[in-house]
Amino acid sequence: MSEATQKKRSLFALIADLPHLLVDLIRGEIDSLKQEMVAKLKHAGIGIGLFVGAAVFAFFAVGVLLAAAVLGIATALPAWLAALIVAAALLIVTLVLVLLGVANLKRGMPPAPTETIESVKKDITAIKGTGKRGPS
Repeated sequence: MSEATQKKRSLFALIADLPHLLVDLIRGEIDSLKQEMVAKLKHAGIGIGLFVGAAVFAFFAVGVLLAAAVLGIATALPAWLAALIVAAALLIVTLVLVLLGVANLKRGMPPAPTETIESVKKDITAIKGTGKRGPS
């Protein structure tokens, strides 16, 4: 065979192998993506678990701090009055948080994007050529 024939055959062989090479490349990329996502999700799961553990310890720390507050106030006042003062402070904080939460919930209701829906309706009306024209 001549040198030109070998070059043509090798070119044709490369062209014939191209779909196979592309499939292998895509499979390799997908496998790489899977491995990367599994590693990242593993680290995210460990991080979330550590946050949960920290939250449990913080919960108990708050209880200890509240007991310390009661005992600290009890050095100047009777113990029952110290506990009552700390409980009243906790109830005031609770009430403020509830009122802020209710105000935020009212601001977010209804959960549907009403402004966007109205804007889309105006756009549809303008596209159809019906209704009022002009600035909205």
